[in-house]
Amino acid sequence: MKVEEYKEFVKKWREGKKRLSLRLTPESEEDLWHLYNLIEAGDLVHARTSRTVKTNEAYSRPKKGRRVSLDLTVEVEKVAWDRFSNKLRVHGVVREAPEEFNVVGFHHTLSLAVNKPFTLTKERWRKHHVDRLELAMKARVQPVVVVSIDDEDLCIAVVREFGIDVKVEERVNLPGKLEAEYREKAKNELFKRASETLEKITREVGGKVVVIGPGFIKNEFVEFMKKRYVKLAEEIVDVKGVNSAGVSGIHEALRSGVLSKAFSKIRLSVEMNAIREVLKRLGKGRGDITYGIDDVERAAESGAVDRLLVLDSYFREASEDLRLRLEKIMGYVEDRGGKVLMVSARNEAGLQLKSLGGIAAILRYPIA
Repeated sequence: MKVEEYKEFVKKWREGKKRLSLRLTPESEEDLWHLYNLIEAGDLVHARTSRTVKTNEAYSRPKKGRRVSLDLTVEVEKVAWDRFSNKLRVHGVVREAPEEFNVVGFHHTLSLAVNKPFTLTKERWRKHHVDRLELAMKARVQPVVVVSIDDEDLCIAVVREFGIDVKVEERVNLPGKLEAEYREKAKNELFKRASETLEKITREVGGKVVVIGPGFIKNEFVEFMKKRYVKLAEEIVDVKGVNSAGVSGIHEALRSGVLSKAFSKIRLSVEMNAIREVLKRLGKGRGDITYGIDDVERAAESGAVDRLLVLDSYFREASEDLRLRLEKIMGYVEDRGGKVLMVSARNEAGLQLKSLGGIAAILRYPIA
């Protein structure tokens, strides 16, 4: 993420100034995900856009519409992430626009895309907003390409900052071991097909490769690549065993932490580790974990919260009253040296947090 005049912004923010603006340029799909979690209802977004406006010019039909390019400032009502077009749709009410177009007060949707600059203004920048911004500004973390394979399933997915992006998923039906000749031929065809697909994906997204699966098929696949696809094999950083193949095997690898080395720099891993800690403490019944808005609020007010986990969709879709309450809880936690982690609803960690009411807190000490 490119951020203009960031040092000056941080200086003003630390001085306690509130209504601050930043000029931002997303540089990757991961940046759009960060922005999806950064832009909230009530923010102002200023960007170049196009809109159909009514004209009443001489030599034209009255009130004929024509599409024009213009700069608009929109007060945000909602944000949607269009993964297919790789854009953010920011919908809201126009607050600033050239007078001749007479569009102030009307609704408009801005499209934010990679390499398209815009200005974001917040009435108040909280610490978790700045943390998110700094995370996006760091050198881009390359995704990890995971091949989950056995003699029944093949899945190739890209594990990104925001979750798992499945590229290939298919059922495999290799002949049994008693049909050795047919099995070997079918296996080589599978390995060739998987290698060619993997080669294409790594060319497109970059990143290192990990191979997982139950049994020995995964190891045979790696040996096949070392002989036939030498350069591709050099991108493999880990080979691990899991209990199942396919997408479920990838989720298992994330849950269990067996690929913690390969995933260490990906935010998804941070979220999975945090929710794993929540569930572990719940299982032990030690009293140093709490969840649900009421109990978390009490813990935050007492200064007991070490880490606060909030589901991004729970915060983003909250009513005005609930959002103010959540921001107050976040303020309690941050003011007492705790950390706030916004967890993506798009991955398994988010689904588990949702089952706990969308909010949980890891405590410094047990409370009654």
